Amino acid sequence: MVKKESRSKIRVKKHKRIRNHLAGTAERPRLAVFRSNNHMYAQIIDDTVGNTLAAASTLDKEVKDALEKTNNVDAAAQVGTAIAKKALDKGITTVVFDRGGFIYQGKIKALADAAREAGLTF
Repeated sequence: MVKKESRSKIRVKKHKRIRNHLAGTAERPRLAVFRSNNHMYAQIIDDTVGNTLAAASTLDKEVKDALEKTNNVDAAAQVGTAIAKKALDKGITTVVFDRGGFIYQGKIKALADAAREAGLTF
């Protein structure tokens, strides 16, 4: 009988592999993205001290009010714009993008493109 690993276990394994190659520093923090079935989350993290410098999600009031649904591509783009604005307010212009083991398409790509358009470089 063929035993197949669950999608979430495969994603976690990919994420661990990705994290071996990239880390956020004070000069260039890490933009970590997480996608659940209902919401999108983005954090800017300095891994040298383990601090979250900025965070945005579809649970934030200003983001949620602008959306009809919180689990589609438009919501991801809104979160990307929000995280970029918060980062620029704190003086962060360049980041390392951590897709969290998710495939770079759809919502993850929309978040990344919106963050780039709002002023972040990666």
